[in-house]
Parts: sequence; structure tokens; C-alpha cells
Amino acid sequence: MAEIEELREQLDEVDRKIADLFEQRMQIGRELGACKLQSGIKMIDRQRERDKLADMAGRASTEFNKKGIRELFEQMMSMNRKVHYQQMVEAGALGRLPFIGVDSLHAEDARIVFQGTEGAYSQAAMRCYFGENCNSFYVPAFRDAMESIEEGAADFAVLPIENSTAGSVDEMYDLLVEFENYIVGETIIPITHTLAGLPGTRIAEIERVYSKGIALMQASRFLNEHSEWQQISVANTAIAARRIREEQDKSQAAVCSAYAAKVQGLEVLADNINDNPNNSTRFIVVTNQKIFLKNAKKISICFEVPHESGSLYQILSHIIYNDLNMTRIESRPVEGRNWEYRFFVDFEGNLAEPAVKNAIRGLREESRSLRILGNY
Repeated sequence: MAEIEELREQLDEVDRKIADLFEQRMQIGRELGACKLQSGIKMIDRQRERDKLADMAGRASTEFNKKGIRELFEQMMSMNRKVHYQQMVEAGALGRLPFIGVDSLHAEDARIVFQGTEGAYSQAAMRCYFGENCNSFYVPAFRDAMESIEEGAADFAVLPIENSTAGSVDEMYDLLVEFENYIVGETIIPITHTLAGLPGTRIAEIERVYSKGIALMQASRFLNEHSEWQQISVANTAIAARRIREEQDKSQAAVCSAYAAKVQGLEVLADNINDNPNNSTRFIVVTNQKIFLKNAKKISICFEVPHESGSLYQILSHIIYNDLNMTRIESRPVEGRNWEYRFFVDFEGNLAEPAVKNAIRGLREESRSLRILGNY
């Protein structure tokens, strides 16, 4: 046991020296950053970093130690870069972010678009966010809604991006990259499905059930109790309800909200048929203006990273280092590049905060591409 204690004391002594040397290295790095800023020299020299890593790794006596030294120096260099980004922000070298903080969205006279038809969950989300008497219209597809605001036919769009049971709406992530539109708000509403049919319809008469594919899945337990029913997927739950009204066929029913059933003049034949009683959907509010509410608390970004080991870890370290709380990460394939992915990240913060500016500077410098999708 005496030998163990002696070895631990030796380790403690070495660790204290390493800590002192790290402090010394970081101070020299700060002084170097200040000199570079004053001289107008590029702050980050990745080729020199690569040469230094190769040199340090070459000093190791074993392959195991070589990997360890590379990882150790990669971390120290990463810390040094973060200090340099901080210095650049403090010196105003970040430049102005192309987003304007506003006190309100001025939605009183705005025109708002949602996907679906009268009675859609998107309409309910829109009214939850903008109020019952907002000026609105609907379009058949998500793309149509994004085009409406990009072209100026609408000021805002309300679109689903995530369901608590079905997960992300992948198409929305792709559209956020494709269009120059930005998230300025969000709202979450409960999703409660009903089985609705023509007034006077008996469940025994039903042969076919229409709804959005996800809604059919979310009510699978109830629907499986009626395995003789044919399940038919359509674009939207409210469109399914409208179809039942238009075709006036008692052998057909829709899985939709009670609100959609009411709007389309249908009768609720079975209520609360969700598998999960806590089902809900998060909707985003999108506009074509680069604005954000001054009290916004969440930022959405997307980025691509070099296709090499550790690149995602290095990128996310900028969020961690600046004490920002990441709340979500998603990935989508990059079109035209097999097995490469674009990452979507949500984290808490406001574009006016210094920590956020520091993080964005680092993210922008070290990612292949970075786009701010919105602050809301």
C-alpha cells in the first residue's frame, strides 16, 4: 500500500506541473492572439496545428501514447482557438449578425398560411399563436407554404416540425435548408384523434378509414381492433374529414380532430383514440425576414462538418465551452453526397448574448458551412 501512495503522490506532482504549464500555454496563446489581431494576421492557422500535432505525436514512445498525445494537444489547441474566437468577438471582428432584434412580430395585419384545410391541426396551432381572428389561408403542401412566404404572398407560415410520438417531420428540415426563411416562434398543441363519420353512421357500417399516415399509426391500437377496415393514407387529417363530407358515404370514416369533425359537419363516433394520451406536436412560425424577438430564448442552426473522425465532437464543443444548453440534435443526408450528413441543432440562448456570439464564431470557423435558422 505504501508503494501505491507513493505513486499517487508522484502523479499528483506531475499533474500540478501539467496544470501550471497549461496555464502558461494559455497565457502565451492569449498574447499571441492579441499580436495577431493588432497585426491583422489570420487568427487560426490549421496547417501549423497539423504540423504541431504530427511533431508532438512523433515524440511518443508507443503507438498508444502517440494517440494519447494527439488527443491531448488537439484539446489544448481547441481551447486556444476558443480563446482566439473570444478575442475576435471582443475586438468586434465577428461582424454584425444579419438578424434584427424586434420587440414584437407586428402580426395584427399579417397574412398567415398553414398547410392542410379548414380544421387542420396546423390551423389550431396558428390560432393558438396568432389568435382566433387572424387573417389566414391554407395550401395543400408544406412546400407551398414556404413558397408563399418567400414570395411575399404571406407574412408568416405555421408548420409542424416534431411530434412527441412520431418524431421529426423530416421534410421540414429539408425545406428550412432549401428556402431563405427563418423561424421566429413556436407553439406546442395536444393532438387528440377521433374517429369521425357522417351523422347517423354506425361503427358497424364502416369499411374504410382515411387519415394522414402518421395519424393512422398513432391510433393503431384502436384501428387494429377493427382489422377488417381498410386504412387509406391522405395528405392531412382535415383533408380526410373533408373527403368524408364530400363523398357522403357511410362506409367511410376519418381519423381527425374533434375540431375538424365539427368544421366538416361530421359526427364523432369514437373519441380519444390515440395510443398515447399525451401526444403533442411542436409547430414553428416561419417568415422571410431575418428578425428575432428580443426576448427569444432558443436558437436553431444547421451545419455540415468535414467527413473525418472527431469533427462533430469538435463542433459541439463550442456550445459546451460557452455554457450553452443544447436541447436537440437531428441529422439529414446531404443531397448528392453519399453517407454525409447535415446536422440540425437547437440550443438555448439569444443572438445578442456574448456567449452565443462566441459559440457562433467558433461554429462558423470550424464547420464546412453554418446557417442560423432562427432565434425564437
